[in-house]
Amino acid sequence: MYIEQIQLENLRRLAAPGKVVVIYGARRTGKTTLLKEFLKGTNVPNLLVSGEDIAIQGYLSSRSVEKLKAFIGTASMLIVDEAQKVPDIGLNLKMIVDHIPGTTIVATGSSAFDLARNVGEPLTGRKFTLNLFPLAQMEIGRIEQRHETDANLENRLVFGAYPEIVLMQDNRGRERYLKEIVSSYLYKDILELDGVRHSAKISRLLQLIAFQIGKEVSYPELATNLGLSRNTVERYLDLLEKAFVIRKLIGFSRNLRTEITRNCRYCFLDNGIRNALINNFNPLELRDDVGGLWENYLIVERMKRQEYIGPSANNFFWRTYSRNEVDLVEERGGRLFGYEMKWGKTRPRPPGEWKTAYPEASWEVITRDNYLPFITETPEPGRS
Repeated sequence: MYIEQIQLENLRRLAAPGKVVVIYGARRTGKTTLLKEFLKGTNVPNLLVSGEDIAIQGYLSSRSVEKLKAFIGTASMLIVDEAQKVPDIGLNLKMIVDHIPGTTIVATGSSAFDLARNVGEPLTGRKFTLNLFPLAQMEIGRIEQRHETDANLENRLVFGAYPEIVLMQDNRGRERYLKEIVSSYLYKDILELDGVRHSAKISRLLQLIAFQIGKEVSYPELATNLGLSRNTVERYLDLLEKAFVIRKLIGFSRNLRTEITRNCRYCFLDNGIRNALINNFNPLELRDDVGGLWENYLIVERMKRQEYIGPSANNFFWRTYSRNEVDLVEERGGRLFGYEMKWGKTRPRPPGEWKTAYPEASWEVITRDNYLPFITETPEPGRS
């Protein structure tokens, strides 16, 4: 069963002769499936290849116009899956765009840091970028009724939304699948980089971050716990972010000396991966981290919505030394929008310091009663 991905619509809109569409995303999030579904809707002569094929690497890293022309042949659309495996892929795609007019190119990569480095500068002005995440509720909602969405909410908080996870009916199977991703795929791209030698410490670093979900992390504290330098810790976290495992939120500050900006928070781009890292798939009634899971889920679903349908926003958290805080601050259209995520039924008031410092900013509590529009609907201009 295929759950239609919103990026499929965006890919159809952006793919055009003389342009390159680059799709980034973690392994197993459905990039190859996206390409196959995209090809079903086109009658353009096309060539779909994998960058993991050594023979393909030879052609697409050749820097030879004649070899590239011979390779593409009569196809007017080239699709390269796992393009990060091809040396000098950016230069060669630029040569195709420059010397084989009318060619449409789509490339996917499981690690943004490698593909971006090879593609970014050579294709300046010629490419569009799409990010692909585990399934968004906007997408899952296409196959669910509202009562089914409510019934499946606990599973989303515990097992996440990788495509195969969503389609599975067995929780034991979901556990096995997530553990396999963590053990076989999660660090694969990072560990192929020169200079990354501490696979066990990368895993331990992620576990430490997982236990601090919804809280600020201290780089010196992480460095001490891992026996690494602070610079190494920050480098590993940056790589994990570029590999679509985590996403950093920095503290928002504009007016107050008491605002915390030195520390960061990290969200996991999938709750299931986070829970697999700490080996905890217990139901919500047996957990003490439900608030953190709920906050992480909502923030990441909101990020997916921003990426897929807009509007784009700068995302922050806000906290003061007197413990006033806002879980998510969006800066968009010249305005500030504050959101507090609450799993329980309590509806707190806006923090006093927030209202005083930013009187024009909005503030809203997101609960189980009103969360669905927050993560699935496009807001009207000037509204949340």
